Amino acid sequence: MKRLLITLTAPLNKGNLEIKMRQTRKPSHPGEFFKFTILDERGISITKAAEYLGISRKALSEFVNGKAKCSHAMARRLSEATGTGVSIWINMQAKLDTWEAENMELPDVVTAIPPLRYA
Repeated sequence: MKRLLITLTAPLNKGNLEIKMRQTRKPSHPGEFFKFTILDERGISITKAAEYLGISRKALSEFVNGKAKCSHAMARRLSEATGTGVSIWINMQAKLDTWEAENMELPDVVTAIPPLRYA
């Protein structure tokens, strides 16, 4: 079950209230998902999977261990090899990137931009 944190923020456009929904649990890396749901379930080694995908063993190892992001090229290779859509892999990476950006530490020097004043 996913838990969402709802944060109310100041309106960005005149008179509307913006609601941001942040996921509290870190999403899975697409490489880890690929390893557990595709490779492990089928008993396929990293070396053999790298051959299927047409990439080096090192590149696949970094991907399945969460050290390399899912590039567009990797998403295309994964979709062709698994019969899934490219968007599944791109969206998994985007969700992870979004979570990491929302939860990163910011320096204290960031200041809000003043709102637009209407004449």
